[in-house]
Amino acid sequence: MPTTPNPIDTLVSAIDTHATPACVGIDPVFAKLPVSLQSHDELDAIEQHCTAVIDACNGVVGVVKPQSACFERYGSAGYAILERTITRARDAGLVVILDAKRGDIGSSAQHYAAGAAGMGAHFITVSPYMGPSTIEPFLNAGLGVFALVRTSNPDSDQLQSIATDDRRIIAQRVASMIAEMGSAEVSKSGLSALGAVVGATKSAADGLALRELMPNQMLLVPGVGAQGGTVNDVYPLVRTNAKAAGELGVIINASRSVIFAPPTDRESWQDAIHDAAKKFAEGLRVLSA
Repeated sequence: MPTTPNPIDTLVSAIDTHATPACVGIDPVFAKLPVSLQSHDELDAIEQHCTAVIDACNGVVGVVKPQSACFERYGSAGYAILERTITRARDAGLVVILDAKRGDIGSSAQHYAAGAAGMGAHFITVSPYMGPSTIEPFLNAGLGVFALVRTSNPDSDQLQSIATDDRRIIAQRVASMIAEMGSAEVSKSGLSALGAVVGATKSAADGLALRELMPNQMLLVPGVGAQGGTVNDVYPLVRTNAKAAGELGVIINASRSVIFAPPTDRESWQDAIHDAAKKFAEGLRVLSA
């Protein structure tokens, strides 16, 4: 019988196919949509925009990351749009990271995991604060997981930078836990289906230390673009001796700077998204040059 591919292999293949570790976040916010869409029903406008983002990304990047909160705020109707958005993305051949940041005890996590897998997501983001049992159900459901380790928001330092009794900061202790758990999930690519979220807005020293602790983790890297991070900030997170984009061990997300890119006088808002996605994807190719 055919076996389900390890989600990390699917992700690595998508990165290599497009020769870029770019991921476009799908974070629909009605007030930021093009004026022409704001004359529509709010939910209809959001769905049209999500569809346009997927069309703009097709053939340019291999990965998209819908932000669940932007859909959940609308209740069941929003969930339905999220489900259809994931389906459209998969139908377009895109890998889908559901950015839901779940984090509950194992018995509850099983339900969250079943829901995410049922929607068709390949990966999900998870808070590891409650320990390994909050992560395991997602892996058991066949999902890849990105656990929050060093997030890009400035006030994350209030917790993640606290020194522990072995002189490591909390983020480093979490990284060690993720590396240990993830060792059982390493695929033929040499990377684990259990990865980590590490922001590009933190220091190079932070990044180097975390990469050393997590040599086989794929790192989901937010913070490049609207949050002020640059491609240069990603270098400390890249695996050494990588020979292809998929071996870099990073998937780099940009949302606002792509999906709300302002059009020029001579282009449509859809073309503006496509051009921004293409520029973002091309700008990351220097990492594997």
